[in-house]
Amino acid sequence: MMLNPEETIKPLLLLDDSRVADFGAGSGVFTVAATKYVHSGKVYAVEIQRELLPLIIQKVDKEHLKNIEILWGNIEEVGGSKIKEASLDAVIFANTLFQTEDKHTAILEIKRVLKNGGKLLLVDWAGSFGNVGPREESVVSQDSARAMFEEQGFTFLQEVPAGEYHYGMILICHK
Repeated sequence: MMLNPEETIKPLLLLDDSRVADFGAGSGVFTVAATKYVHSGKVYAVEIQRELLPLIIQKVDKEHLKNIEILWGNIEEVGGSKIKEASLDAVIFANTLFQTEDKHTAILEIKRVLKNGGKLLLVDWAGSFGNVGPREESVVSQDSARAMFEEQGFTFLQEVPAGEYHYGMILICHK
């Protein structure tokens, strides 16, 4: 089974009025999937690669979504996401950890924008799979990823289904 963003997001138990950010939004598949659960709230798509922003805009326009704000921002800087401190109920961090150079600062930025008790959905590649995924040296194991977030005050809540090539988990932010 391949990664299914809507099914992977479901265990976050997002509410209709939740405020959510997709950090490292890429083409926007997790951003759009979040809007299936968040109707009156807000979903932020944060991406540093300017050339990907039009892809997100196309998806948003095609589906006539009005509650998505697309932000060009650097999640590897504290404050770089341009999102207000302690303002989010959840952050989605999918297929981004393996390519994040400054993982420590990215985790601090996630913690900064989440409310106390806010949830993080972490999804990343479980391996290289003969170069289907990232280079082997870029892969961050599930145990290592969990430990990085726990060192910054997050607690593990549960694993989530993320297909055969990825791992997924929800962690709770504690300030």
